[in-house]
Order: sequence, then C-alpha cells, then structure tokens
Amino acid sequence: MLKGFFNVPTPTNEVVNSYAPGTKERSLLKEALAEAKSVQLDIPMYIGSEEIRTNKKVKITAPHDHKLVLGHYHYGTKKHVKDAIDAALAAKEDWQNLAWEQRAAIFLKAAELISTKYRYKLNAATMLGQSKSPYQAEIDAACELIDFLRFNVKYMTEIYQQQPPVSPKGIWNRVEQRPLEGFVFALTPFNFTAIAGNLPTCVAMMGNVVVWKPSNAQVYSANVLMEIFKEAGLPDGVINLVYVDGPDAGDVIFKHPDFAGIHFTGSTGVFQDIWKTIGENIHRYKTYPRIVGETGGKDFIVVHPSADIQVVNTALVRGAFEYQGQKCSAASRAYIPKSMWKELKKLMERDIKSFKIGPVDDFSNFINAVIDEKSFDKITKYIDRAKNAKDADIIIGGEYDKSKGYYINPTVIVAKKPDYETLSEELFGPVLTVYVYEDKKFSEVLDIVDQTSIYALTGSIISQDRYAIAEASEKLKNAAGNFYINDKCTGAVVGQQPFGGARGSGTNDKAGSMINLLRWVSPRTIKETFSPDTNYRYPFLSEE
Repeated sequence: MLKGFFNVPTPTNEVVNSYAPGTKERSLLKEALAEAKSVQLDIPMYIGSEEIRTNKKVKITAPHDHKLVLGHYHYGTKKHVKDAIDAALAAKEDWQNLAWEQRAAIFLKAAELISTKYRYKLNAATMLGQSKSPYQAEIDAACELIDFLRFNVKYMTEIYQQQPPVSPKGIWNRVEQRPLEGFVFALTPFNFTAIAGNLPTCVAMMGNVVVWKPSNAQVYSANVLMEIFKEAGLPDGVINLVYVDGPDAGDVIFKHPDFAGIHFTGSTGVFQDIWKTIGENIHRYKTYPRIVGETGGKDFIVVHPSADIQVVNTALVRGAFEYQGQKCSAASRAYIPKSMWKELKKLMERDIKSFKIGPVDDFSNFINAVIDEKSFDKITKYIDRAKNAKDADIIIGGEYDKSKGYYINPTVIVAKKPDYETLSEELFGPVLTVYVYEDKKFSEVLDIVDQTSIYALTGSIISQDRYAIAEASEKLKNAAGNFYINDKCTGAVVGQQPFGGARGSGTNDKAGSMINLLRWVSPRTIKETFSPDTNYRYPFLSEE
C-alpha cells in the first residue's frame, strides 16, 4: 500500500447563490421544484446493502400545502434498528482500517456533488419537505453542508497531525486516534438539512459506523442525502438510515453493549431523557458512551440606547422570522430601551407587514409554513394565551390558519414583566417577545437576560457604546455559546463561528470545528524505546 503525508484541499466557504430574478440558479431551482412535485417518491430505509421496504407506509405532504403529496416512506420496527446495528458492526472493521485519505476522498466528493450535480435537487427537497425559502434552503442544504464536509476533512487531518512535542533521545512518542469501539447513533432534527447531513458524516469520517434516525419531517431530503453519499462512494453499512419510533430506537440502541455514543440535535427534554437512559444502562456498555447534543435555545437580542435603530430593526425582523423562527438560534426575546421603542415599533410594523406569506415555489414569499400540525398547535396556544394575558400584548400579527398549510403570521408580543412565559420558554416559531426597559436600567437588564432562561445558545448585543459592549460581553459570558456584537443572533458559518451552547442548550461541542470531531475518536499514546534498560537497578542503589 502506498503511503504519504497528504495535504487536503484548503477549504473555503461555499459561495451563496442569490436566486435573484434573471439568474441561472433561479431557473434551475424552479426546474428542480417542478420535477420534484411531478413525482411521488417511494422512500426506503437503507440498512447495509439493502433498501428496506415495509408494509407500513407514511405519507409525506408539504407543510405549506397539505394537498401536495411528495411521496411515502417505509416505517420500521425494533427489528430494523437491530438490523441496522448489525450492518454497522459488520462494516466496522473494513471502514476503520481504510486509510484516512480514502475516507476523506468520499466526503470531499460528496461536497462536490452537492455543490454541482445535486445542488438544486437537494435545495428543492428541503424547500418542499421543510417549507424553506430559496435563500434559506441555499444557506442550509447546499452551502452549510458543503462547508461541514470540506472543513471537517481539514479538521480531521489536523487532529491526526497532533503529536507529542518531545521524544527524548532513544525514544519515539506518538499518538494515534482510534475510532470509538462500537457504533454511534445519530439523531437529527427537521429544521436543517445540513445538521442532518453533518451529524452522521462527521462521525463516520473519523472511522466510526453509524445508525442514523432523522426527524420524520426531514425524511424527504434525508433520502437525497443518502443518494449523494452512496454516489460519493460511501461503503454499505457505514451509515444506516432508519425511520422508526423514537422509543423503539432507544429501547434497542441504549441497551446494546456496543453502543459507543450519540450525536444529537433536538429538544432539551428528549436529550435529558436520553442521558438518563444511558446512565441507567451504563453497566451494559463496553465503553463509556460519548454524549454530544445541541438542544435548542431562547435566544436574545439586547439593545443599548446608543444602538443604530436601523441595525436593530433588521437584526430583529431577520433574526426572529427567517424560516418562521424555526432555528435553534432564532431571536425569540428582545430587550429594548424605552427611548427607542416608539420609533423601532414603527419600523418593525412597516417591515413585518410587508412580508408576503405563502408557498415556497413563489419566490416572493418571505414567510412560509411551520413544519407540522403539532408545532402549529403548540405555537398558537402561546399566541392565544398572550391575547388574553394581563401581562402581555400582541402588537403585530397573532393570526394563523392551517386550512391549506400550517401558516402563522409573524407575531410580536410585548411582555409587561420580565418572566412572562414567552420570554423564557422555547416556542420554535415566528414569535418574538419584547421587553421594554428604562434606559438607565441597562445593567439590571443584563442580569435579567442571564437569569431568565435555562438556555444558553445564542445572543447578541447591539450598541455603539464600547463600554456597554464590554459590560454585556462579561455579564452574558455564560448566557450564549455563540455571542454576536452588532448583528442578529443567527447565521453561524462553518469555519468562522463554530456552533453550540451550554446550560440547557447542550454540551457545547461546537459543530463545524475540530472540537466536535475530537469527540468521535479515542486516542492511544505509543512510546517506543530503542535502547531499553536491561537491569532493574537504578544508580541511587549503588554503594558509596
């Protein structure tokens, strides 16, 4: 076998297409949307080398149009979870022994396929299945996933290059990074195709094998991802894709002796239940499993009286309402100085009332549908309570309709007390809650922001006063794993702002960085001695 110290291509962030009228990408995306809508897919599970179809088929409809049937997927059972584990373990030896550059080549090819051949197909699937606008699909399904794949390959090589700095004369010290002993479970959310692609691939890249269960609401684009991975040359059994009930998956996976870790993005409650279950079964496992999770947020924008009001308005309306607020990082609470509020409210009303709402194939729509009926019902209950609350007023929006699609108008609530429920609880929808404070109480508001929510994912300070920025940065140092100055609290870019938070927001293992990849390897240090001692006696034992 040929050997070499290989340099991988230097990663750069994928260029984001604008999809402006008259552009080539706009027409290509429209063609991909039309093609996708013209057929109903029959989507199997992928276990080992087999495409698995069952007698239980689940219909996939577009969130923005209940009548648009995109296809059906085949729902599995505990047996299929066990089969996926067996297939993963059967593939493990060959995969972990494959030279790292061969693994790298597969994922670099996947990135290239997404950048070229599959760009519009994957974006169209994300738009139709997850109700994303062209731009939101582009920055997610195409650009961020491409960035994850390319940058992770680079991070992998940097991990392998980390070696002990000193080897004394006659000794060679070195470190190797082994895959985890067993299989890893990837449990992925509906809202980002890039996350769904990254969670299993970054684990596999480090030589591990994976059982992947996506959100039921993301199966449509997950199927395209598997098509891409297979065309890129991913061997059978390395990543196995199953669609099963969460409890069924957990009952098999978390009792299996070869369970080696979970890579998770989802709700805090589910993650805490998983952690508890792993703890209860810890005696069953060959190793202590790696538990990596990002679990949501109650993300804030704090505005200082010195802030540029136009910057504030743009940060709020984009940060809160892009992709209907269904981002872990979405701005869902804002703290506004009283001196600014009257004028800011006018700007927000102007912009929000200009939003067009409707299906994704009308590119003039800024707002599309929320993901499903369960989400719709949860969000609208908060809105209804706010309509009748003594401690809150709805000043913008509040309307909703699910007769054709799951549409909720962008809604702004003004809370009269800082612990009102929509200032502390995660809604995951197009609802922004504002708390107006007395200008002189900026420092007190920072303490309120820090203490109000269990989450600590993203947050932002908008100010032209450097002392205020410094104070906020210090007081809020534990309130957000991704902190923004004079910007909205969304839009982390791979290679620029590694993403993740602490407290109730997860383990802060920073997707899009070397930190995350280090969780999926187990180092072994090796000391080789060229002139080993041949006598047990040390010099101090000698006679005077």
